[in-house]
Parts: sequence; structure tokens; C-alpha cells
Amino acid sequence: MAQNPPTLRPDLAPRARLTDTPRAGQPTIGMVSLGCPKALVDSERILTRLRAEGYGISPDYTGADAVIVNTCGFLDSAKAESLEAIGEALAENGRVIVTGCLGAEPEYITGVHPRVLAVTGPHQYEQVLDAVHLAVPPSPDPFIDLLPASGVSLTPRHYSYLKISEGCNHKCKFCIIPDMRGKLQSRPAHAVIREAAKLVESGVKELLVISQDTSAYGVDIRHAEERGHRAHITDLARDLGGLGAWVRLHYVYPYPHVRDLIPLMAEGLVLPYLDIPFQHAHPEVLRRMARPAAAAKTLDEIAAWRRDCPEIALRSTFIVGYPGETEAEFQTLLDWLDEAQLDRVGCFQYENVAGARSNALPDHVAAEVKQERWDRFMAKAQAISEAKLAAKVGQRMEVIVDEIDADGIATCRTKADAPEIDGNLFIDEGTEGVSVGDIVSVVVDEAGEYDLWGRLGE
Repeated sequence: MAQNPPTLRPDLAPRARLTDTPRAGQPTIGMVSLGCPKALVDSERILTRLRAEGYGISPDYTGADAVIVNTCGFLDSAKAESLEAIGEALAENGRVIVTGCLGAEPEYITGVHPRVLAVTGPHQYEQVLDAVHLAVPPSPDPFIDLLPASGVSLTPRHYSYLKISEGCNHKCKFCIIPDMRGKLQSRPAHAVIREAAKLVESGVKELLVISQDTSAYGVDIRHAEERGHRAHITDLARDLGGLGAWVRLHYVYPYPHVRDLIPLMAEGLVLPYLDIPFQHAHPEVLRRMARPAAAAKTLDEIAAWRRDCPEIALRSTFIVGYPGETEAEFQTLLDWLDEAQLDRVGCFQYENVAGARSNALPDHVAAEVKQERWDRFMAKAQAISEAKLAAKVGQRMEVIVDEIDADGIATCRTKADAPEIDGNLFIDEGTEGVSVGDIVSVVVDEAGEYDLWGRLGE
């Protein structure tokens, strides 16, 4: 059984799953969705609108009348990946519409691929639909093309991403996402709850709350209360926790009010899991990043979270080789990681991104030094993960079943594991009565560096 690789990109969403079967004569659109879960939600909304207008969703290039490529612009490597995907779609299909974060730079795309039919930016749903209408006119059948109550989902039906806001008010020097997606725009709380309730009614067992800055939810609308729901992350988490599904919080900045979420986790309303982008631990590096520089206080916060909710799992991402990072500053990061003992960790080697202010910083770190530091960082993170998982052997825990293969081996996740970016728990036998989407009790038998193995609890 293969274990999760330590190089897994923490900015990527699960691979989009297209399962529609178009009717005879139905115009069909393919979708390639790259980048983060927020982009995957955008793809779902686009396809839901198209499905309502009578379009079929094609799982491959050859069966589609046109292809939408939803791009990522997070890093230069992600931009290159997006350009490669556009080129592949052009070669295989020839009729390509580009959207997403990289679409904020249309000349960059058309300079490489002048044959694309249209380029639109992130969350520009109407412009995408207009481009599709021009390329492939709709032909709806009102007796057949009915929109499912839950819309089109690109994830397995037992979990779903729930986007609560767009944009970000931070000005981190290494990031251009706010330039592409704009300032924070929170959705009304009642609209989020309504969508979440529909998802749960349709069979979703786990809601993955996402945004660019989940902790800041509602700040832009002054935490407005409407129809009995207040736009504040603590209130929203409590309301979501009342729907009966697992609720997992992603991209939570460590503001002081995050501590108010911990009692909800201790009560079981929200999963005891926090995904917090710390990025680094040395105060000078954090200042050069234009991020809060209070790593020592963060350790105090982590200790308080664990005191109030001992089972909490903490995931984070870090950047090594940031411009000006000295060996001493990197060692501070390793020492901090030793103290913090985070459960799940992802790491990037710093990359210049066109338009980012960090490009102009002095003393860029050599590529071989960045690689060496990444190797040392991941070795320490792996050792921490292995020790933490070894301590779980013999414990009984609830897991959600993501997949069961032809041999009856079930791939599951614990409450400490988000889809694709964290570990798995495998059940090797006795799964005859188990179905995908079930939440079952298991006893952990074995632990590896990133994954667990267990048996169904008696």
C-alpha cells in the first residue's frame, strides 16, 4: 500500500471528477480545473450554470464541443502548468476557453496560445457563460435537462467544499492572489448556511470550509446579521456544526479570536482540525514577508488550543528559501517546528511570481540551498508526523470512507485528515458491509510516516 508522498502540493484541490453522461445530441463542455479548492468551487458553479442551460459535461476532450480550462496563478510553476494544460486542450480539442486566476493576465496567455477562444479572470462566471454561448450555442431540452438540487459537484458526493468568501485584505509580499481575486468579499451567512444545508440534504457528510482568509470572514460586511445568522467565523462555525455533518476549517489565520473556535471543537460541533498558514517562524523573515511576526506568541496560542481541545490536529504550510533567509533564520524555523509539533505540514521552496513585491528583495537564496533546506525541513516534519501517528496505535477513532478498491481495501480519513493534502487510514479486510461515504469506527493497528492502518471496531 503506497503512502502519501511528502512532496504533495498543499495548494492543489483534489482532481475534478466528471461523471455526467450527455444525452444524444446534447452540446457538451469539458472542464479542466487546476489550482486550489477555491478554484474547484468556481468550476462547480460554472458547470452548474451550464448544466441548467442544457449543456452536458464531458469527462474528456474528444467528447466535448469546447473545453474550459480553469487556471492557477499562485506560483510561476503553477502558471507553467496552466499553460501546459491549455496547450494540451488545444491539441486534443482545439476549442478552448480560459478562466481562473491566470486569466487576470490575458496577454500572458494569448502570447503563448493565441488560438484560445476567450480569456476571463477569476470568478467571472457571466463572462465564461457568454464565451461558451458564442462557441457552442445552448440547446436545452426542458423535459430532460433538470438541474439537481445540489448542482454539479466535482468531488465525491460525500464531501464538498463550501466557499464562504472571495479575495483577501492581506498584502503578503510573495503573493499576488489579492491582485487577481480582489479584496475580501464575504458571502451573507444565511446564504452559506442555506447552501450547506442543501449539500447535507443531498448526502454530503463533510463540509470543507474554504476562503482566502477564513478568520476574517464577515469583516468587510461588519459581521452583518441577517435571517438569524451572523457573518462571523465563530457564529458561522457553530451554525454549520448544527447541520449534522463533519465541518473542517481551512486557511485560518491565527488571529486572537481563533481561540473562540476551540470550544466548538471540544464540544464536537466542528472537527478538531485547524489549517493555519504560518509560512515561517523567524520574526525578520515574517517582516520581510509583510506578515505578523509573533511566532513566540503563536506557540503560546497552540499550547492553549491543545489544553482546551487535546485532540486538535494542526496543519500548516511554510516557505523555505525566502529572499534574505539566513541559515540562522532557517534554523529558528526548524527549532520552532520542534516546539510546535504540528500534525500535518506542507512546504514550498520560494519562487518569484511576476508582480510580487518579494521579487525586488535583496539576497535571493540559491536554488541548491533552497532544495537542501526543503529536504531538512521535510525530514523533521516527517519524523514528527511518524511519532505522532505511532502514538495513535491502539486507539479507536471514527473515519470517513473515501474509496473501496476491487480488492475490498478501504481508503479512509480520520478527523485529522483533509482530502488529498493529509494522510489516509487503510482498512485491508472486513469491508464487505462498508460503502463509500460511511463514517465507521476503527481501531488503529499500524502507523507509517503519513498514514495509518486499522480494522473495523467490534
